[in-house]
Amino acid sequence: MTQPAAERRFPCAKCGAKLQFKPGTTSLTCPYCDHVNPIEGPDEAIREVDFRATLAQLEAGESHDEVHVVRCDACGAETTFDPNVTSAACDFCDSNIVAQAKSTRRITPKALLPFHVDRKKSVALFRKWIGGLWFAPSELTKRSRIKDRLAGVYVPYWTFDSDTTSDYTGQRGDDYWDTEFYTTTENGKTVTRTRQVRRTRWTSASGRVFDSFDDVLVLASRTLPSKITNKLEPWDLDNLVPYDDSYLAGFKAESYQVDLPQGFDLAEDKMEVLIRRTVCRDIGGDHQRIHSLSIHHSDVTFKHLLLPVWISSYRYKTKIYRFLVNGRTGEVQGERPYSFWKIFLLVVGILAVIGGVVLATQM
Repeated sequence: MTQPAAERRFPCAKCGAKLQFKPGTTSLTCPYCDHVNPIEGPDEAIREVDFRATLAQLEAGESHDEVHVVRCDACGAETTFDPNVTSAACDFCDSNIVAQAKSTRRITPKALLPFHVDRKKSVALFRKWIGGLWFAPSELTKRSRIKDRLAGVYVPYWTFDSDTTSDYTGQRGDDYWDTEFYTTTENGKTVTRTRQVRRTRWTSASGRVFDSFDDVLVLASRTLPSKITNKLEPWDLDNLVPYDDSYLAGFKAESYQVDLPQGFDLAEDKMEVLIRRTVCRDIGGDHQRIHSLSIHHSDVTFKHLLLPVWISSYRYKTKIYRFLVNGRTGEVQGERPYSFWKIFLLVVGILAVIGGVVLATQM
């Protein structure tokens, strides 16, 4: 059984100090003597896992790797915690956490994307993002210069592959032009005129389509809002490396809250959107209606993987705001407050300018 990253030690080969993974490299670096310790990861290829076989194993109660996580009671996040830390602020909601680790069984990650953007660059991106916000409260801008607490967290995801066969019934709509007579009044007289009107001829349609899906990505965290994490995409999944605890040295990893069956349900929703597009193309014509759609999935496989995100949460008044940085590309997304007074003064200024223009015109 793989030892959890929060409990493993990565001693420096030169001085014995605790090592940290250095973003943008494939090595661990000692923060004291700067000695570089290469990561000798497994040579095995990243393989997809059979979905239905794994479900059967879970139902049979077969064991998976045991991990130790700490749960935040405020937002529900479950992350790894350094063993010598007794309390800290939650990276997801800024609430205080008292370290009460629990043991739980989880499906082991098969792959991950190592951090490429380091903390220093992420802080700079955060400051730039805050500074570019329109109508942000001045207090928020000032706080962003002081509070640079930024945490590197590996966020859990699922990917799914599937071959689908879909039977459908519907209608095909073909447009055509028809001549229509109408009456109108011209020079006080009622006259009859003609005009061209576009109409649609509907005919029944049915058929079968086939789609293959590869690496349909599903967020396995309920802590982070999907409307923000979705904007961090795309991820360079072609550069995934086999899972190795060494990449987690100096970082945290969130445990998944969306389990495997729930993850596939979400993946099915994503696939159906694309399948409906295929059906519409198969129906053809100018318009399409889908009355029924039966989708069959075969050869379903999955991967559990971790993706790197820099996370910061800050309190403004009574609300928690979060911002995220894609640990690979530096893409920044987040939540932000608005200043009522800045918007109010802008509106007042615009009204004053309009009033001045009107007054000058009248004079």
